[in-house]
Formats: sequence, structure tokens, C-alpha cells
Amino acid sequence: MPNDFNPCAIIPVFNHHLALPETVAQLRAHNLDVILVDDGSAPICLKVEQELARADARIHLLKRSGNDGKGAAVKDALILAQQQGFSHALQIDADGQHNTNDVPHFLDRARSQPQSLIAGMPTYDNSVPKLRFYARYLTHVWVWINTLSLDIKDSMCGFRVYPLAQSVELIKREPGGNRMDFDPEFMVRWHWRDWPLEQISTAVSYPLDGISHFQPRLDNWLISMMHTRLFFGMLRRLPQLLLRKLYQCK
Repeated sequence: MPNDFNPCAIIPVFNHHLALPETVAQLRAHNLDVILVDDGSAPICLKVEQELARADARIHLLKRSGNDGKGAAVKDALILAQQQGFSHALQIDADGQHNTNDVPHFLDRARSQPQSLIAGMPTYDNSVPKLRFYARYLTHVWVWINTLSLDIKDSMCGFRVYPLAQSVELIKREPGGNRMDFDPEFMVRWHWRDWPLEQISTAVSYPLDGISHFQPRLDNWLISMMHTRLFFGMLRRLPQLLLRKLYQCK
């Protein structure tokens, strides 16, 4: 096990003030520093974040100037985490849908495979909206097309552990989307580089009082544009991807 494994948690926040304190408390129970990235929240949410940061020196608040989306907040958090000397960042949603009991399992896997992106594969209970559940498969299919593989089982789960050196390099060279399109695009670009990926099943639930910031028209448009962008990126990389598959089959 590497001696320099030094993880933190990052949480993109946009008006999640009701669920946020419990999510933060659960992460602090795992002895993690927590970076909150406020993505233009209302004053009531910002006040909760400020109170959390004042009460605990290991809770850090980064306030963005406006609401640019989850992806933009995550990218800012990854850069800040690296600047603060962390080696890895565990990303988790603020609204309580991810199972923080799995945090040790994710971190143990990251500790043993420090160069790997550790990504959650959701297992849902009955709280998942059916339309959202089935709509995910459209993105799954496009991801399989754009990677010429079935390696990525789920690209949309926001429960991950990022190796910061590689991740910051990737977002600086190929920034990708700023909203809900960030998670799948990042994984496809990670896969294109043939960097190691580990996927772990994790329970995901949708709280009855949860707040969804998915904007159907805007986010579906951006996701469609992302798939188009990645498809043409795949075509440019086609010889390289085919040679990799040929090598893997030997």
C-alpha cells in the first residue's frame, strides 16, 4: 500500500441545504476532509455551508461565482484538492442518494489500485424514477459505441474516487462538459487513454424530499451534443482503439 495515499471527499452543492449536513457528517465519520463547492446556491444553502466550514477546520468551502453546473463544480474541486496536497478525491452527491457505508470499500480499492478510477455501478431500489432508470440505457449504449467496448458498465454515477494527478491532467487537456454531461464524458476520455478503471456495485436511493437539478431540455441537449462530440472523437481514434482491441485479444 502506498504511503502517500491521502484522500479527501468533494461535494458539488446547489441548494442541497436540507440533506447536506447529514451527508457531511457521514463523510467526516470516515475521517475525511470534505471540500464543498457551492455552485451558486441560494443564501439559505450558502449559510448552511458556511456554518459547516466554521465548525470544522477539515471542512473547506469553495464558492463559485455562479451556477455553471455539477461538472464545473467537480472540476474546480479536483483542482483545489490537488493544490491542497491530496492524492485522491472521493466524489459524492450532496442529496444523500449515495450509500456512505460504501466509502471504506471505495477507498480501500483506491488505496490498493492508486492509478485507477474507482467508479460506482448503481443498484437501485424502488425509489428510482422509472423514466430516469430506463433513459440511462441510451447513454450506456452510446458509451459502448464511443469506446468500442462494454468495459464501462455505468458512466453516470457520481460516486467515484479520482486519482488526482491523472484526473487534473485530463480535465486541463480535455475539459469536457460542465453539467450532467461531465460524468459520462470524463469516463469515456479516461477509457480512451487506456487508464485503469475499477467499478464497484453500490446501492443508490432517491430520497422522497430529494431535489433534482436535472433540466430536461438543457441537459438532454447537452448530453446529446456530448455523445456527438465523443462519437467524432472516437472516429479520430478508431485505428488506435482497434489496435488496442486486437492486442487485448491476443
